[in-house]
Amino acid sequence: MSDDDRVAPFDLVVFGGAGDLAMRKLLPALYERERDRRLPEDGHVLAVARSPMTEEEYRARAKQALETHVPRETLEPALVARFIKRLGYVACDAANPQDLARLKPRLPDRGHVRAFYLATAPNLFGPICQALGAAGMAVPGSRVVLEKPIGHDLASSRAVNDQVGAVFAEDRVFRIDHYLGKETVQNLMALRFANRLFERLWDAGEIDHVQITVAETLGVEGRGDYYDRTGALRDMVQNHLMQLLCLVAMEPPARLDADAVRDEKVKVLKSLKPVAGPEAAQATVRGQYMAGAIDGQAVPAYAQEIGRNAQTLTETFVALRVHVENWRWAGVPFYLRTGKRLAERRSEIVVQFRAVPHLIFPPSAGELVDNRLVIRLQPDEGIHLVLTTKTPTPGRLRLQRAALNLSFAETLHGRMPDAYERLVTDVLRGNQTLFMRRDEVDWAWRFIEPIHDAWDAAGDAPKHYPAGSWGPAASTVLIARDGRAWREELV
Repeated sequence: MSDDDRVAPFDLVVFGGAGDLAMRKLLPALYERERDRRLPEDGHVLAVARSPMTEEEYRARAKQALETHVPRETLEPALVARFIKRLGYVACDAANPQDLARLKPRLPDRGHVRAFYLATAPNLFGPICQALGAAGMAVPGSRVVLEKPIGHDLASSRAVNDQVGAVFAEDRVFRIDHYLGKETVQNLMALRFANRLFERLWDAGEIDHVQITVAETLGVEGRGDYYDRTGALRDMVQNHLMQLLCLVAMEPPARLDADAVRDEKVKVLKSLKPVAGPEAAQATVRGQYMAGAIDGQAVPAYAQEIGRNAQTLTETFVALRVHVENWRWAGVPFYLRTGKRLAERRSEIVVQFRAVPHLIFPPSAGELVDNRLVIRLQPDEGIHLVLTTKTPTPGRLRLQRAALNLSFAETLHGRMPDAYERLVTDVLRGNQTLFMRRDEVDWAWRFIEPIHDAWDAAGDAPKHYPAGSWGPAASTVLIARDGRAWREELV
Protein backbone atom coordinates (compact mmCIF):
# COMPACT_ATOMS: atom_id res chain seq x y z
CA MET A 1 0.00 0.00 0.00
CA SER A 2 2.90 2.35 -0.66
CA ASP A 3 2.02 5.71 -2.19
CA ASP A 4 4.32 6.02 -5.20
CA ASP A 5 4.96 9.46 -6.65
CA ARG A 6 3.05 9.02 -9.88
CA VAL A 7 0.88 6.72 -11.94
CA ALA A 8 1.46 5.78 -15.56
CA PRO A 9 -0.31 7.65 -18.40
CA PHE A 10 -3.99 6.69 -18.33
CA ASP A 11 -7.42 6.96 -19.91
CA LEU A 12 -10.12 6.80 -17.22
CA VAL A 13 -13.65 6.41 -18.60
CA VAL A 14 -16.34 7.25 -16.04
CA PHE A 15 -19.79 5.91 -16.88
CA GLY A 16 -22.31 8.00 -14.99
CA GLY A 17 -19.83 10.83 -15.28
CA ALA A 18 -22.50 13.49 -14.82
CA GLY A 19 -23.98 11.84 -11.73
CA ASP A 20 -23.71 12.55 -8.02
CA LEU A 21 -20.86 10.14 -7.28
CA ALA A 22 -18.68 11.51 -10.08
CA MET A 23 -19.31 15.15 -9.18
CA ARG A 24 -19.18 14.77 -5.40
CA LYS A 25 -16.37 12.22 -5.00
CA LEU A 26 -14.48 11.12 -8.10
CA LEU A 27 -13.65 14.49 -9.66
CA PRO A 28 -12.67 16.09 -6.31
CA ALA A 29 -10.48 13.06 -5.55
CA LEU A 30 -8.72 13.34 -8.91
CA TYR A 31 -8.29 17.08 -8.44
CA GLU A 32 -6.53 16.47 -5.11
CA ARG A 33 -4.20 14.04 -6.87
CA GLU A 34 -3.55 16.79 -9.41
CA ARG A 35 -2.80 19.18 -6.58
CA ASP A 36 -0.35 16.70 -5.06
CA ARG A 37 1.41 16.37 -8.44
CA ARG A 38 0.61 12.64 -8.59
CA LEU A 39 -1.07 12.59 -12.02
CA PRO A 40 0.98 12.25 -15.22
CA GLU A 41 0.81 14.92 -17.91
CA ASP A 42 -0.72 12.36 -20.26
CA GLY A 43 -3.69 11.39 -18.09
CA HIS A 44 -7.26 11.83 -19.35
CA VAL A 45 -10.75 11.47 -17.89
CA LEU A 46 -13.62 10.78 -20.28
CA ALA A 47 -17.07 11.15 -18.74
CA VAL A 48 -19.97 9.24 -20.29
CA ALA A 49 -23.65 9.90 -19.53
CA ARG A 50 -27.00 10.21 -21.25
CA SER A 51 -27.36 13.92 -20.50
CA PRO A 52 -27.11 15.92 -23.76
CA MET A 53 -24.42 18.57 -23.30
CA THR A 54 -21.28 19.76 -24.99
CA GLU A 55 -17.81 19.13 -23.63
CA GLU A 56 -17.52 22.76 -22.55
CA GLU A 57 -20.83 22.54 -20.71
CA TYR A 58 -19.61 19.44 -18.91
CA ARG A 59 -16.36 21.12 -17.94
CA ALA A 60 -18.33 24.05 -16.54
CA ARG A 61 -20.40 21.64 -14.42
CA ALA A 62 -17.25 19.89 -13.25
CA LYS A 63 -15.68 23.21 -12.25
CA GLN A 64 -18.79 24.08 -10.26
CA ALA A 65 -18.65 20.66 -8.56
CA LEU A 66 -15.05 21.27 -7.51
CA GLU A 67 -15.96 24.65 -6.08
CA THR A 68 -18.76 22.99 -4.10
CA HIS A 69 -17.06 19.84 -2.85
CA VAL A 70 -13.36 20.71 -2.54
CA PRO A 71 -12.28 22.67 0.57
CA ARG A 72 -11.84 26.31 -0.31
CA GLU A 73 -8.29 26.40 1.05
CA THR A 74 -7.17 23.75 -1.45
CA LEU A 75 -8.81 25.29 -4.53
CA GLU A 76 -6.14 26.87 -6.70
CA PRO A 77 -7.45 28.49 -9.91
CA ALA A 78 -4.42 27.50 -11.99
CA LEU A 79 -4.65 23.88 -10.86
CA VAL A 80 -8.42 23.79 -11.42
CA ALA A 81 -7.90 25.06 -14.97
CA ARG A 82 -5.19 22.46 -15.63
CA PHE A 83 -7.34 19.66 -14.23
CA ILE A 84 -10.45 20.69 -16.18
CA LYS A 85 -8.48 20.39 -19.42
CA ARG A 86 -8.08 16.67 -18.71
CA LEU A 87 -11.84 16.16 -18.90
CA GLY A 88 -13.78 15.04 -21.93
CA TYR A 89 -17.45 14.17 -22.37
CA VAL A 90 -19.52 11.89 -24.59
CA ALA A 91 -23.31 11.66 -24.42
CA CYS A 92 -24.53 8.15 -25.16
CA ASP A 93 -26.51 5.17 -23.88
CA ALA A 94 -23.72 3.10 -22.35
CA ALA A 95 -25.67 -0.18 -22.44
CA ASN A 96 -26.32 0.12 -26.19
CA PRO A 97 -23.39 -1.39 -28.17
CA GLN A 98 -24.17 0.72 -31.25
CA ASP A 99 -24.35 3.93 -29.25
CA LEU A 100 -21.32 2.99 -27.17
CA ALA A 101 -19.24 2.63 -30.33
CA ARG A 102 -19.14 6.44 -30.41
CA LEU A 103 -16.56 6.23 -27.63
CA LYS A 104 -14.04 4.32 -29.69
CA PRO A 105 -12.54 7.29 -31.56
CA ARG A 106 -11.94 8.95 -28.19
CA LEU A 107 -9.93 5.96 -26.95
CA PRO A 108 -7.02 5.35 -29.31
CA ASP A 109 -4.89 2.35 -28.38
CA ARG A 110 -1.77 4.25 -27.33
CA GLY A 111 -0.48 1.98 -24.60
CA HIS A 112 -2.08 3.90 -21.75
CA VAL A 113 -3.63 2.31 -18.69
CA ARG A 114 -7.31 2.04 -19.61
CA ALA A 115 -9.84 1.91 -16.78
CA PHE A 116 -13.63 1.94 -16.93
CA TYR A 117 -15.33 3.24 -13.78
CA LEU A 118 -19.00 2.19 -13.60
CA ALA A 119 -20.61 4.86 -11.42
CA THR A 120 -24.02 3.66 -12.58
CA ALA A 121 -26.96 1.62 -11.36
CA PRO A 122 -25.77 -1.96 -10.61
CA ASN A 123 -28.14 -3.46 -13.17
CA LEU A 124 -26.04 -1.79 -15.87
CA PHE A 125 -22.72 -3.38 -14.85
CA GLY A 126 -23.19 -6.49 -16.97
CA PRO A 127 -24.67 -4.80 -20.07
CA ILE A 128 -21.99 -2.08 -20.11
CA CYS A 129 -19.16 -4.62 -19.84
CA GLN A 130 -20.69 -6.77 -22.57
CA ALA A 131 -21.10 -3.71 -24.78
CA LEU A 132 -17.46 -2.73 -24.19
CA GLY A 133 -16.40 -6.21 -25.20
CA ALA A 134 -18.58 -6.22 -28.31
CA ALA A 135 -17.23 -2.81 -29.36
CA GLY A 136 -13.62 -3.97 -28.96
CA MET A 137 -12.79 -1.38 -26.31
CA ALA A 138 -11.92 -3.81 -23.50
CA VAL A 139 -8.39 -4.20 -24.80
CA PRO A 140 -5.92 -6.48 -22.98
CA GLY A 141 -4.93 -4.86 -19.72
CA SER A 142 -8.12 -2.83 -19.39
CA ARG A 143 -9.61 -2.55 -15.90
CA VAL A 144 -13.16 -2.11 -14.69
CA VAL A 145 -14.36 -0.63 -11.39
CA LEU A 146 -17.67 -1.73 -9.86
CA GLU A 147 -19.43 0.22 -7.11
CA LYS A 148 -21.53 -1.59 -4.52
CA PRO A 149 -24.00 -3.18 -4.34
CA ILE A 150 -23.19 -6.05 -6.66
CA GLY A 151 -26.56 -7.75 -6.96
CA HIS A 152 -29.24 -7.98 -4.29
CA ASP A 153 -28.62 -11.60 -3.31
CA LEU A 154 -26.18 -14.43 -4.05
CA ALA A 155 -27.79 -15.47 -7.34
CA SER A 156 -27.99 -11.96 -8.79
CA SER A 157 -24.46 -11.18 -7.58
CA ARG A 158 -23.14 -14.26 -9.37
CA ALA A 159 -25.05 -13.29 -12.51
CA VAL A 160 -23.47 -9.82 -12.53
CA ASN A 161 -20.01 -11.21 -11.86
CA ASP A 162 -20.46 -13.79 -14.63
CA GLN A 163 -21.35 -11.06 -17.14
CA VAL A 164 -18.45 -8.87 -16.08
CA GLY A 165 -16.08 -11.84 -15.92
CA ALA A 166 -16.87 -12.84 -19.48
CA VAL A 167 -15.17 -9.60 -20.61
CA PHE A 168 -12.67 -8.78 -17.83
CA ALA A 169 -10.40 -11.28 -16.09
CA GLU A 170 -10.67 -11.35 -12.29
CA ASP A 171 -7.33 -9.59 -11.84
CA ARG A 172 -8.78 -6.70 -13.88
CA VAL A 173 -11.97 -6.28 -11.83
CA PHE A 174 -11.88 -3.71 -8.99
CA ARG A 175 -14.92 -4.03 -6.70
CA ILE A 176 -14.79 -0.87 -4.66
CA ASP A 177 -15.79 -0.35 -1.03
CA HIS A 178 -14.87 3.21 -0.11
CA TYR A 179 -14.57 2.30 3.59
CA LEU A 180 -11.42 0.33 2.76
CA GLY A 181 -9.80 3.51 1.41
CA LYS A 182 -10.15 5.43 4.67
CA GLU A 183 -6.84 6.23 6.34
CA THR A 184 -8.03 4.83 9.68
CA VAL A 185 -9.05 1.51 8.14
CA GLN A 186 -5.64 1.15 6.54
CA ASN A 187 -4.09 2.08 9.87
CA LEU A 188 -5.94 -0.83 11.46
CA MET A 189 -3.67 -3.19 9.53
CA ALA A 190 -0.60 -1.20 10.56
CA LEU A 191 -1.78 -1.17 14.17
CA ARG A 192 -2.24 -4.93 14.21
CA PHE A 193 0.62 -6.19 12.08
CA ALA A 194 3.35 -3.61 12.73
CA ASN A 195 2.98 -3.62 16.53
CA ARG A 196 3.71 -6.79 18.47
CA LEU A 197 2.03 -5.22 21.51
CA PHE A 198 -1.49 -5.50 20.13
CA GLU A 199 -1.19 -8.67 18.08
CA ARG A 200 -0.25 -10.69 21.17
CA LEU A 201 -3.48 -9.53 22.84
CA TRP A 202 -5.68 -9.97 19.78
CA ASP A 203 -7.64 -13.12 20.63
CA ALA A 204 -10.37 -14.67 22.77
CA GLY A 205 -8.09 -14.88 25.78
CA GLU A 206 -7.82 -11.10 26.12
CA ILE A 207 -10.77 -9.62 24.19
CA ASP A 208 -14.27 -9.69 25.66
CA HIS A 209 -16.16 -8.48 22.59
CA VAL A 210 -15.97 -6.20 19.55
CA GLN A 211 -18.44 -3.52 18.47
CA ILE A 212 -18.64 -2.09 14.95
CA THR A 213 -20.91 0.91 14.46
CA VAL A 214 -21.67 2.84 11.28
CA ALA A 215 -24.23 5.48 12.22
CA GLU A 216 -25.66 8.20 9.99
CA THR A 217 -27.80 11.23 10.82
CA LEU A 218 -28.96 11.52 7.21
CA GLY A 219 -32.08 9.92 5.79
CA VAL A 220 -32.35 8.39 2.33
CA GLU A 221 -31.41 11.71 0.64
CA GLY A 222 -33.28 11.28 -2.63
CA ARG A 223 -32.45 7.57 -2.93
CA GLY A 224 -35.89 6.42 -1.77
CA ASP A 225 -36.70 4.13 -4.70
CA TYR A 226 -33.33 2.40 -4.51
CA TYR A 227 -33.25 2.21 -0.72
CA ASP A 228 -36.76 0.81 -0.38
CA ARG A 229 -35.75 -2.09 -2.62
CA THR A 230 -32.50 -2.63 -0.74
CA GLY A 231 -32.57 -1.78 2.98
CA ALA A 232 -29.74 -1.40 5.48
CA LEU A 233 -28.76 -5.09 5.56
CA ARG A 234 -27.92 -5.19 1.86
CA ASP A 235 -26.84 -1.55 1.53
CA MET A 236 -24.42 -1.44 4.48
CA VAL A 237 -23.91 -4.73 6.30
CA GLN A 238 -23.18 -6.97 3.30
CA ASN A 239 -20.25 -4.81 2.26
CA HIS A 240 -19.03 -2.08 4.66
CA LEU A 241 -19.56 -3.83 7.99
CA MET A 242 -18.49 -7.25 6.70
CA GLN A 243 -15.25 -5.73 5.41
CA LEU A 244 -14.52 -4.03 8.74
CA LEU A 245 -15.25 -7.29 10.56
CA CYS A 246 -12.79 -9.09 8.30
CA LEU A 247 -10.00 -6.59 8.97
CA VAL A 248 -10.47 -6.92 12.73
CA ALA A 249 -10.71 -10.72 12.75
CA MET A 250 -8.33 -11.81 9.98
CA GLU A 251 -5.07 -13.64 10.58
CA PRO A 252 -1.79 -11.92 9.69
CA PRO A 253 -1.17 -12.37 5.95
CA ALA A 254 2.15 -13.84 4.89
CA ARG A 255 2.89 -10.67 2.90
CA LEU A 256 1.18 -7.42 2.01
CA ASP A 257 -0.16 -8.14 -1.44
CA ALA A 258 -3.69 -8.27 -2.79
CA ASP A 259 -4.32 -12.01 -2.79
CA ALA A 260 -2.56 -12.70 0.52
CA VAL A 261 -4.71 -10.10 2.30
CA ARG A 262 -7.92 -11.19 0.59
CA ASP A 263 -7.25 -14.87 1.27
CA GLU A 264 -7.29 -14.09 5.00
CA LYS A 265 -10.48 -12.06 4.73
CA VAL A 266 -12.24 -14.92 2.94
CA LYS A 267 -11.24 -17.28 5.76
CA VAL A 268 -13.06 -15.00 8.21
CA LEU A 269 -16.21 -14.96 6.07
CA LYS A 270 -16.12 -18.75 5.80
CA SER A 271 -15.82 -18.98 9.61
CA LEU A 272 -18.93 -16.93 10.40
CA LYS A 273 -21.54 -18.87 12.35
CA PRO A 274 -24.71 -18.94 10.19
CA VAL A 275 -27.62 -16.82 11.37
CA ALA A 276 -30.76 -18.34 9.90
CA GLY A 277 -34.31 -19.40 10.79
CA PRO A 278 -35.29 -18.97 14.47
CA GLU A 279 -31.73 -17.92 15.36
CA ALA A 280 -32.25 -14.68 13.43
CA ALA A 281 -34.90 -13.53 15.91
CA GLN A 282 -32.37 -13.81 18.77
CA ALA A 283 -29.27 -12.53 16.98
CA THR A 284 -30.63 -9.68 14.85
CA VAL A 285 -32.71 -6.54 15.18
CA ARG A 286 -34.11 -4.52 12.33
CA GLY A 287 -35.63 -1.10 12.74
CA GLN A 288 -37.16 1.78 10.83
CA TYR A 289 -37.04 5.44 11.84
CA MET A 290 -40.12 7.44 12.66
CA ALA A 291 -40.48 11.20 12.83
CA GLY A 292 -38.09 12.92 15.21
CA ALA A 293 -35.44 15.59 15.37
CA ILE A 294 -31.86 15.77 14.05
CA ASP A 295 -29.71 18.67 15.28
CA GLY A 296 -32.85 20.36 16.57
CA GLN A 297 -34.65 20.15 13.21
CA ALA A 298 -37.82 18.08 12.75
CA VAL A 299 -37.49 15.27 10.21
CA PRO A 300 -40.25 12.99 8.83
CA ALA A 301 -40.63 9.25 9.25
CA TYR A 302 -39.00 6.99 6.67
CA ALA A 303 -42.29 6.13 4.93
CA GLN A 304 -43.16 9.80 4.51
CA GLU A 305 -39.63 10.68 3.36
CA ILE A 306 -39.83 8.21 0.49
CA GLY A 307 -43.41 9.23 -0.36
CA ARG A 308 -45.12 6.08 0.83
CA ASN A 309 -48.50 6.35 2.53
CA ALA A 310 -48.74 2.64 3.31
CA GLN A 311 -46.44 0.76 5.68
CA THR A 312 -43.14 -0.45 4.25
CA LEU A 313 -41.10 -3.30 5.75
CA THR A 314 -37.74 -1.93 4.61
CA GLU A 315 -35.24 -1.66 7.45
CA THR A 316 -33.24 1.53 8.02
CA PHE A 317 -31.43 0.06 11.05
CA VAL A 318 -29.78 -3.31 11.66
CA ALA A 319 -28.03 -4.75 14.71
CA LEU A 320 -26.42 -8.20 14.69
CA ARG A 321 -24.59 -10.50 17.07
CA VAL A 322 -22.03 -12.43 15.03
CA HIS A 323 -19.58 -15.19 15.96
CA VAL A 324 -16.37 -16.10 14.14
CA GLU A 325 -15.90 -19.80 14.81
CA ASN A 326 -12.18 -20.38 14.81
CA TRP A 327 -9.41 -20.78 17.41
CA ARG A 328 -8.61 -17.08 17.69
CA TRP A 329 -12.18 -15.85 18.21
CA ALA A 330 -14.15 -18.75 19.72
CA GLY A 331 -16.68 -17.36 22.18
CA VAL A 332 -16.06 -13.68 21.36
CA PRO A 333 -19.21 -11.93 20.09
CA PHE A 334 -18.99 -9.25 17.41
CA TYR A 335 -21.82 -6.73 17.68
CA LEU A 336 -22.57 -4.88 14.45
CA ARG A 337 -25.03 -2.02 14.00
CA THR A 338 -25.81 0.52 11.33
CA GLY A 339 -28.67 2.89 10.77
CA LYS A 340 -29.99 6.12 9.33
CA ARG A 341 -31.33 9.09 11.29
CA LEU A 342 -29.37 8.11 14.39
CA ALA A 343 -28.19 10.37 17.20
CA GLU A 344 -24.88 11.28 15.57
CA ARG A 345 -22.71 10.52 12.58
CA ARG A 346 -20.15 8.00 13.74
CA SER A 347 -18.21 5.08 12.28
CA GLU A 348 -15.97 3.22 14.68
CA ILE A 349 -14.60 -0.11 15.86
CA VAL A 350 -14.47 -0.76 19.60
CA VAL A 351 -12.27 -3.61 20.86
CA GLN A 352 -13.26 -4.25 24.48
CA PHE A 353 -10.62 -6.10 26.51
CA ARG A 354 -11.42 -8.40 29.40
CA ALA A 355 -11.46 -7.18 32.99
CA VAL A 356 -8.44 -7.69 35.22
CA PRO A 357 -8.58 -11.17 36.83
CA HIS A 358 -8.22 -9.88 40.40
CA LEU A 359 -9.08 -6.44 41.77
CA ILE A 360 -6.71 -5.18 44.49
CA PHE A 361 -8.22 -1.70 44.89
CA PRO A 362 -10.84 -0.91 47.58
CA PRO A 363 -14.39 0.10 46.56
CA SER A 364 -13.67 3.65 47.72
CA ALA A 365 -11.13 4.02 44.91
CA GLY A 366 -13.95 4.17 42.38
CA GLU A 367 -14.95 2.11 39.37
CA LEU A 368 -12.30 0.26 37.40
CA VAL A 369 -12.67 0.87 33.66
CA ASP A 370 -11.95 -2.09 31.41
CA ASN A 371 -9.39 -1.29 28.71
CA ARG A 372 -10.72 -0.69 25.24
CA LEU A 373 -9.30 0.31 21.91
CA VAL A 374 -11.49 2.69 19.89
CA ILE A 375 -10.70 3.06 16.20
CA ARG A 376 -12.66 6.04 14.90
CA LEU A 377 -13.22 6.01 11.13
CA GLN A 378 -15.32 9.17 10.90
CA PRO A 379 -15.54 11.91 11.89
CA ASP A 380 -12.43 12.99 13.83
CA GLU A 381 -10.42 10.02 12.58
CA GLY A 382 -8.11 8.57 15.16
CA ILE A 383 -7.20 5.77 17.56
CA HIS A 384 -7.90 5.94 21.30
CA LEU A 385 -6.75 3.52 23.99
CA VAL A 386 -8.85 3.80 27.16
CA LEU A 387 -7.01 3.02 30.41
CA THR A 388 -7.59 3.30 34.15
CA THR A 389 -5.18 5.66 35.94
CA LYS A 390 -4.89 7.28 39.36
CA THR A 391 -6.24 10.77 39.93
CA PRO A 392 -3.20 13.01 40.66
CA THR A 393 -4.13 14.12 44.18
CA PRO A 394 -2.30 13.71 47.53
CA GLY A 395 -5.48 12.43 49.21
CA ARG A 396 -6.83 8.92 49.23
CA LEU A 397 -6.53 6.71 46.16
CA ARG A 398 -8.96 7.55 43.38
CA LEU A 399 -9.14 5.82 40.01
CA GLN A 400 -10.16 7.59 36.82
CA ARG A 401 -10.60 6.83 33.16
CA ALA A 402 -8.01 8.27 30.79
CA ALA A 403 -7.45 7.92 27.07
CA LEU A 404 -4.27 7.86 25.02
CA ASN A 405 -5.38 9.71 21.90
CA LEU A 406 -3.94 9.59 18.41
CA SER A 407 -5.82 12.19 16.40
CA PHE A 408 -4.91 11.88 12.73
CA ALA A 409 -5.81 15.51 12.03
CA GLU A 410 -3.44 16.72 14.75
CA THR A 411 -0.71 14.21 13.90
CA LEU A 412 -0.80 14.81 10.15
CA HIS A 413 -1.12 18.59 10.61
CA GLY A 414 -3.35 18.98 7.60
CA ARG A 415 -6.05 17.59 5.37
CA MET A 416 -7.19 14.00 5.73
CA PRO A 417 -7.15 12.41 2.24
CA ASP A 418 -10.54 11.20 1.04
CA ALA A 419 -10.92 7.46 0.54
CA TYR A 420 -11.53 7.85 -3.18
CA GLU A 421 -8.16 9.53 -3.64
CA ARG A 422 -6.43 6.33 -2.56
CA LEU A 423 -8.82 3.98 -4.35
CA VAL A 424 -8.91 5.67 -7.75
CA THR A 425 -5.13 5.96 -7.71
CA ASP A 426 -4.83 2.26 -6.81
CA VAL A 427 -7.04 1.37 -9.78
CA LEU A 428 -4.70 3.26 -12.10
CA ARG A 429 -1.69 1.54 -10.49
CA GLY A 430 -3.32 -1.89 -10.69
CA ASN A 431 -3.14 -2.50 -6.92
CA GLN A 432 -6.13 -4.65 -5.85
CA THR A 433 -5.31 -4.94 -2.13
CA LEU A 434 -8.14 -2.63 -1.03
CA PHE A 435 -10.71 -4.09 -3.42
CA MET A 436 -13.01 -7.09 -3.00
CA ARG A 437 -12.37 -10.33 -4.80
CA ARG A 438 -15.27 -12.26 -6.26
CA ASP A 439 -15.22 -14.99 -3.62
CA GLU A 440 -15.35 -12.33 -0.88
CA VAL A 441 -18.59 -11.02 -2.35
CA ASP A 442 -20.00 -14.56 -2.64
CA TRP A 443 -19.23 -15.49 0.97
CA ALA A 444 -20.62 -12.21 2.30
CA TRP A 445 -23.89 -12.89 0.47
CA ARG A 446 -23.95 -16.45 1.80
CA PHE A 447 -23.97 -15.03 5.32
CA ILE A 448 -26.41 -12.17 4.68
CA GLU A 449 -29.01 -13.88 2.52
CA PRO A 450 -30.32 -16.36 5.18
CA ILE A 451 -30.89 -13.43 7.57
CA HIS A 452 -33.10 -11.69 5.03
CA ASP A 453 -34.88 -14.95 4.26
CA ALA A 454 -35.60 -15.43 7.98
CA TRP A 455 -37.03 -11.91 8.21
CA ASP A 456 -39.24 -12.54 5.18
CA ALA A 457 -40.46 -15.85 6.62
CA ALA A 458 -41.29 -14.27 9.99
CA GLY A 459 -43.11 -11.35 8.33
CA ASP A 460 -42.55 -9.07 11.34
CA ALA A 461 -42.45 -5.34 10.80
CA PRO A 462 -39.22 -3.52 11.68
CA LYS A 463 -39.06 -2.07 15.20
CA HIS A 464 -39.72 1.65 15.19
CA TYR A 465 -37.31 4.20 16.61
CA PRO A 466 -37.51 8.00 16.71
CA ALA A 467 -35.13 9.87 14.43
CA GLY A 468 -32.31 11.28 16.53
CA SER A 469 -32.08 8.25 18.84
CA TRP A 470 -29.63 5.34 18.83
CA GLY A 471 -32.14 2.94 17.28
CA PRO A 472 -34.89 0.67 18.57
CA ALA A 473 -34.93 -0.49 22.18
CA ALA A 474 -34.58 -4.06 20.95
CA SER A 475 -31.01 -3.23 19.91
CA THR A 476 -30.17 -2.35 23.51
CA VAL A 477 -31.79 -5.60 24.65
CA LEU A 478 -29.79 -7.61 22.08
CA ILE A 479 -26.47 -6.68 23.66
CA ALA A 480 -27.79 -6.34 27.25
CA ARG A 481 -28.82 -10.02 27.25
CA ASP A 482 -25.10 -10.77 27.18
CA GLY A 483 -24.36 -8.37 30.04
CA ARG A 484 -22.88 -5.72 27.74
CA ALA A 485 -23.84 -2.29 26.41
CA TRP A 486 -23.31 -0.29 23.24
CA ARG A 487 -20.65 2.40 23.51
CA GLU A 488 -22.49 5.62 22.84
CA GLU A 489 -20.46 8.20 24.77
CA LEU A 490 -17.52 10.08 23.31
CA VAL A 491 -14.01 8.89 24.21
